[in-house]
Amino acid sequence: MIQIFNQYTSLKLLALMMIEALLIFISILFSGRFLDVWNQGEPPVRFCLEALGLLILVQTAFYCNNLYDFSQRRPRRLELLYILQSIAAAVVIVGLASPLIPGRILGDRVLAGAFLLTVGSVCLVRISVNKVWPNVLVSQNVAILGSGELAEAVARELLARRDLNARLVGFVGNVTRPMLGRPVLGGYEDLSAIASRHQISRIIVAMEDWRGALPTSELMKVRVSGVAVEDAHSALAALTGRVWLVAVRPSWLSLFVMSGGFRRSRLRGGIKRATDICFGVLGLIVTLPLQLAVALAVLIQSGRPVIYRQVRVGLRGKCFELLKFRSMRVDAEMDGRAQWAQRDDPRITRVGRFIRKYRLDELPQFINVIRGDMSFVGPRPERPYFVEQLKSKLSYYELRHMVRPGITGWAQVRHNYTASLEDSLRKLEYDLFYLKNMSFLFDCSIVFQSIRTVLLGLGGP
Repeated sequence: MIQIFNQYTSLKLLALMMIEALLIFISILFSGRFLDVWNQGEPPVRFCLEALGLLILVQTAFYCNNLYDFSQRRPRRLELLYILQSIAAAVVIVGLASPLIPGRILGDRVLAGAFLLTVGSVCLVRISVNKVWPNVLVSQNVAILGSGELAEAVARELLARRDLNARLVGFVGNVTRPMLGRPVLGGYEDLSAIASRHQISRIIVAMEDWRGALPTSELMKVRVSGVAVEDAHSALAALTGRVWLVAVRPSWLSLFVMSGGFRRSRLRGGIKRATDICFGVLGLIVTLPLQLAVALAVLIQSGRPVIYRQVRVGLRGKCFELLKFRSMRVDAEMDGRAQWAQRDDPRITRVGRFIRKYRLDELPQFINVIRGDMSFVGPRPERPYFVEQLKSKLSYYELRHMVRPGITGWAQVRHNYTASLEDSLRKLEYDLFYLKNMSFLFDCSIVFQSIRTVLLGLGGP
């Protein structure tokens, strides 16, 4: 199992993405060559650049259609339909954008040829990989050290990730009953013998209480023999992309915080701020016509004010005024009480429901980014009333205020709008994972996933 952004990533996913990228590119090149485009004096470099753009569009469409999500099984017929839809969508987008591309080389004939070749080659490789892959790599045998609720939580998450090519052999503990259909292989004192007998390559330590019970000498033996040993809390974070506050020991996270686990260098902070300013200005300019259209729609349906200003808690706990297009009735909180936004909230207007779904209500926050109140990527800012409630009920909630809040964030792309204390806990777990692993490339990944959320209308209640 390999990790990207400290999350377990499927080797099958990486291999399939690279193979399909190569096949799509070759299909476009072959189509252009076969249709005699190059012999007409067209520059090969320009052709390759346009082919690369079409390749990116196709694989983005694959991503939006969940074709790279192997956690869910789908019928082969449905998968082939999604492939056809994705490639067709990319080709249509290129065709519609042709007036904006002067001297476009990828003409209609080349696009048609590339469409047919790409559909055929991608479908063929998908069928082949699905049949061959289980026999290509030997499954990594995993054992879980522990027999309590934490061990079961790790096992459930591991069993749900069929794409990781990891096989849960069983548990090591002082009980005899099978757990989740997997046997208990023996006691703690037999760990090294169990690892050798079952060819274990990874052991996940999931014991609730280590004091006086952790088989240190046995773990040292298996570690020296080449077996990977991992803490359950780190494994859960890598499997799910969040810090499990229900399962994590307070001493584990407290030690991590005190040792500088969430600290970021000034240089990295400066680069992030400079990037925010550049893209904030660019985003404001590019979306200005769209913002004017949204403002007009809000004004026509429900009058003024068009922009809704709301106090939120930001960096280091300081409050600022968040800007949004108003999506609720003017009298949404006439009684002065702050309320969670619900999925079918009756306070939301018809225009508001649309702009919340596609996150258009958040476009004015480019101004917040330019001001320095917010960043593009970070924990979502919350209202002071809710912050005071959540601080008293959720440990480590104030850690979210170590960085600027974001227009989008890891919790936003992985979880829905906050509507309850349970939702807040789950989003805090994602936020802590982001704070622990934040980087420029991780931010880019979140922005890319946010674009998918907006395009598919997965944004609001």
